Amino acid sequence: MAARSTARAASLGASAQAVTAPVARSSSEYLIHLSIGTPSPQVVALVLDTGSDLIWTQCACTACYTQSFPVFDPSASRTLGTVSCTDPICGAQGGLPNSACSTQKKQCRYGYSYGDKSFTIGTIVEDTFTFSGSAVPSLRFGCGMKNGGRFTPSESGIAGFGRGPMSLPSQLNVDRFSYCFTTIGDQGSSPVFLGTPDNLGANAQSTPFAPTPASGGTSSFYYLSLHGVSVGKTLLPLTASGSGRPIIDSGTSITIFPEAVFQSLREAFVSQVPLPVANASASPIPGMLCFSTAQAADPKNVPVPKLILHLEGADWDIPTQNYLLEVEDDKGNAGALLCVVILSAGDLDMTIIGNFQQQNTHIVYDLQANKMNFTPASCNQL
Repeated sequence: MAARSTARAASLGASAQAVTAPVARSSSEYLIHLSIGTPSPQVVALVLDTGSDLIWTQCACTACYTQSFPVFDPSASRTLGTVSCTDPICGAQGGLPNSACSTQKKQCRYGYSYGDKSFTIGTIVEDTFTFSGSAVPSLRFGCGMKNGGRFTPSESGIAGFGRGPMSLPSQLNVDRFSYCFTTIGDQGSSPVFLGTPDNLGANAQSTPFAPTPASGGTSSFYYLSLHGVSVGKTLLPLTASGSGRPIIDSGTSITIFPEAVFQSLREAFVSQVPLPVANASASPIPGMLCFSTAQAADPKNVPVPKLILHLEGADWDIPTQNYLLEVEDDKGNAGALLCVVILSAGDLDMTIIGNFQQQNTHIVYDLQANKMNFTPASCNQL
């Protein structure tokens, strides 16, 4: 927290820049839509990722993945500037642990990777960002020249919303931001608010952000304190060390638990859902628990247990549609499976709350008060 406070105080030496921008779902991610450059701002669509810091978009490509709309052209912007490799931002303290100096132009070069093995390599530059109705100059981002991984053609890059100095909230110097993700399949958008007032109403809950774990933690993440997980009438034991300090991550699709906790969760669902467990080969994702609805009298009204995350000072009652999903089986029969959209972390001793579980929930990251506020919402109506 001290590092972030220092970075934000020094951020452009400026006051906060409050902005909004539309966010829409694409595949398994939520994309923030904005534009970069002048005099003709160029559209980018960036994965909104609270689990990382760097903002980057494909640019001056040498080896890029397929993108369905024009790649950002730095030569077309009159306001684009370079960042020297002697700049404090170009290094681990500035949020770039893998950085170097270009041989000829002495520009800050970077390499950045993610947990799913996706990566970007390029040069740090700065330019004007245009949000919904407002332009902010001199924001720094990666001109990604070599990029790869699990990207779709509708994504041009990633917008880091983490705690580090390179993230979008840090560069805007805002003390809060919030988003409200629409339902999967919803073609509409909802706003992300950066620094603008938000009123969640009387039913909102609040939970403090937890300190970064002393061992194996990452200072950019937003950690929470999880005291327990209820599946219907069963309170699961949190036996794994990583289960009690989850990360809330908008850039991860599906919530994961340590293997021991996941197995307890699986057993609780199996004992309380009155359907036979489907063959593992029928599951749309390896390891996902699915039930067969073939023998159900009314597949649309199968009684299912509640899922509640017991956080510090708050109980997050996850809506049923945010953890159960009807899918087709391996033979193409629509609605033949009812799947619990939660996975095991495998060898990783960690818990991540993904964006599938965050649908239709207005979530505020109050950075000044160091807490998260949340409440159910119809996100497509904000």
